[in-house]
Amino acid sequence: MPRRHPGFDRYPPVPPRRDDHDVGRDSHAAATEHLPPTRAPRKLTVTRVLALRSRELTARGFATFQRAAKADGADESGLTALTYTVMTSFACDAAVAVALANTLFFSAATAESKEKVALYLLITIAPFALIAPLIGPMLDRIQHGRRLALATSFLLRGGLAGLLIFNFNSWMLYPAALGLLVFSKSFYVLKSAVTPRVVPPTIDLVRTNSRLTVFGLVFGTIVGGGIAAALTGLFKTNGPLWFVVALGVAGAYLSLRIPSWVEVTEGEVPATLTYHGSNSRTEVIERDAPTLELPGGKPAKRRQPLGRAVVTGLWGNSAVKLLTGFLTLYIAFVAKAQTHNDAIQQAAMLGAVGAAAGVGNFAGNATGARLSLGRPALIVLRCTAAVTIVTVVAAILGNLLGAVICALVNAGAAALAKVSLDAAIQDDLPQESVASAFGRSESVLQLSWVFGGALGLLLPTDYWIGFGVVAAILGLLFAQTFVSYRGHSLLPGLGGNRPVHAAQEVPRR
Repeated sequence: MPRRHPGFDRYPPVPPRRDDHDVGRDSHAAATEHLPPTRAPRKLTVTRVLALRSRELTARGFATFQRAAKADGADESGLTALTYTVMTSFACDAAVAVALANTLFFSAATAESKEKVALYLLITIAPFALIAPLIGPMLDRIQHGRRLALATSFLLRGGLAGLLIFNFNSWMLYPAALGLLVFSKSFYVLKSAVTPRVVPPTIDLVRTNSRLTVFGLVFGTIVGGGIAAALTGLFKTNGPLWFVVALGVAGAYLSLRIPSWVEVTEGEVPATLTYHGSNSRTEVIERDAPTLELPGGKPAKRRQPLGRAVVTGLWGNSAVKLLTGFLTLYIAFVAKAQTHNDAIQQAAMLGAVGAAAGVGNFAGNATGARLSLGRPALIVLRCTAAVTIVTVVAAILGNLLGAVICALVNAGAAALAKVSLDAAIQDDLPQESVASAFGRSESVLQLSWVFGGALGLLLPTDYWIGFGVVAAILGLLFAQTFVSYRGHSLLPGLGGNRPVHAAQEVPRR
């Protein structure tokens, strides 16, 4: 019988059986095919293998992060550039908190130092309270300065951190620290006006804001705070402050890399918090009406009043933000006053409240991403009621457990209420007024946070007094939110006594 050629066979070879391990190996190969090849060391040792493996995992993690940041067309729309900027701002805030925790908060619980804190608070926060209502109108008039304004906020934070490095134990501590707070809040006001201009076409504005928050918390607060804490262990307080300086320069660079189309405002109609309707000073017009002219021949500037649902959302979110600012500063003073310089107990108290706030924040964002936001104003009303009730409970309990429960519920309600407000702005306002409405609303919310922080500094460190006063203020804000939801108002012009979808207004000719 003739001998067959070894390469010849009547039937093709049967492929080997594929099991789950083979599928996993194929998916692993597909996920890592874009990574650069790694050279194996000539002599394998435990240290070299660990270094090679860690380098491979780092490259793979960075590639996964980039895919997530550029998903849904975010790279083309400019959302990826804004995401990097927001992450840098979150990291900057975390590093400032780490740097000033032991000095600013824990050393200021005595009556004398608290009076100094209150004085510096009035000096530094009062200008912001006056400027905050003007930021929205300024953004409506500035067409080529939004990226520069974002970069300036970073540079000023970096400059104040550098000033603290060389003047940490002087009178400059409190003004510089509270100045860092003001410029941080100003950044988020500016960011909210830029965000609608970089929304990809495949996702909506609500999910875009949630996405920015998640990236900021995970890669900004957690990673940046961890780096700042490590630098504290190595270089004491100067370590995280130098980190803030570096983040300020990096944030300014990233701000200028945001696409230039975020500064194009042609055709936009500014949003306004007040509502006049058809009276002697204003005239209601349709969106598609021709441009009217004033007696001098100048075109009349249109403005878009916020509808009832948006105003209700603003009142409710202001109440929640006020409680957030109060808890942020108040718990630090309570920890110092009640633990008698015991650093372990202070860290335990702050850690418990901070952990509860973190859990509530993630739970609120996760719920908001899955919840149907058909009636956002009602969701905000329920969130406001929840934080008011839990603040009353904390005042009655008068202990750390009440503060932890309050922080948990407030963080979840804050995330859910903010998502609902975003949905109301996107659904109720015309597209040409969304960006302006976000700038105005964020100014109001950051101002509420500042006032809450002021209460946290000024109120006594007895739980029942602090939470009792805040509960009374929240009760008034909840009443205003409720009557706004029902179409009425305790404050004329700033409540719900307006239509659900307000028409545009122009000054009468």
